[in-house]
Amino acid sequence: MQPFLIPADIMTVSEEIKKSRFITYLAPTSGIEAAKSYIQQIRTEHPDARHHCWAFVAGAPSDSQQLGFSDDGEPSGTAGKPILAQLMGSHIGELTAVVVRYYGGIKLGTGGLVKAYGNGVQQALKLLPTTMKVPLTEYQLQCDYSQLATIETLVSQMGGHILQTQYGVGIDLHLAVPIMGAEELTVRLTNISRGALRLQPLS
Repeated sequence: MQPFLIPADIMTVSEEIKKSRFITYLAPTSGIEAAKSYIQQIRTEHPDARHHCWAFVAGAPSDSQQLGFSDDGEPSGTAGKPILAQLMGSHIGELTAVVVRYYGGIKLGTGGLVKAYGNGVQQALKLLPTTMKVPLTEYQLQCDYSQLATIETLVSQMGGHILQTQYGVGIDLHLAVPIMGAEELTVRLTNISRGALRLQPLS
């Protein structure tokens, strides 16, 4: 999996369209449960709003298994899909959008709703700070005490870290390493140990 952008913070944008108030929230959410929890949080914060429409890309932008959206009572296709389309077009992952609407009494029509929900998210995305997430894969590695310092340095250089260390006759390490760096780390470990050090993937 390639590195991808994720939100670095929460972003809120509010606008009034024909007396209806639309408040757009964008938030970092890793996984579907986190996304649903955030949606519920916004519902709780705005109990009097007419609609709480939402969409999420809860994993990597390319992971179609972690997408979701809802029109929450608006005409079908006028809210959730336009919100999701904006999120997917941004190529940002682990992101949830909730658009809260306080109805002002004037109907916007289907075209007006699509525009209102889509534009709110588009404006918020322009202001959203992002950071790069580098997916990590976990490995097991057994080494001698004399090799530990060198391994710690190599893992750090690859952008990884040691999750757990167990000391016995030798040392058992539980590592998390960027997928892109695992191959180079394997080569370096082989070179310093003449093939004795082997990364074992944890499935």
